[in-house]
Amino acid sequence: MFNREESRLLRELFWTSYGKSFPRKWLLYNTKIKDVSLKFQADRKIALVCIDIELEDEYDRLEQYEKFESLKTILETEYLSEVIFDDDYYLEKSQKTICRIYVLHEEKFSIHNKDTWRAAYEFFNKHMDLLENFFLEYKDFIEIKK
Repeated sequence: MFNREESRLLRELFWTSYGKSFPRKWLLYNTKIKDVSLKFQADRKIALVCIDIELEDEYDRLEQYEKFESLKTILETEYLSEVIFDDDYYLEKSQKTICRIYVLHEEKFSIHNKDTWRAAYEFFNKHMDLLENFFLEYKDFIEIKK
């Protein structure tokens, strides 16, 4: 097992190595839609790419989620067939519920196991590119104008 500092350093190395292996400026938090972001996630058990909808107000959050949900068939057929939609995703760390649209890395992964990193990097690069392309293509439709 790793102590807290060793784990922190490994996580830092994981992300800096990813940035060096696949240098690119991703959209991520710069979606220009309030509380909607594209994210990479990696921990001791899973790796995934996602769109998180984190509006505080539940009604607004679900309204935003429904915009994405209306494009589900397009997202599945033209971009990411394995995408998962979850309108009630619980974040343990922050103890809040969000809506998450994500693709899970299916291979065995642990941020603490360097042997699993390369496959995760390739997964991130491929799937985030597709997720970002989808988002940019449909951004004007997704954005709720008030």
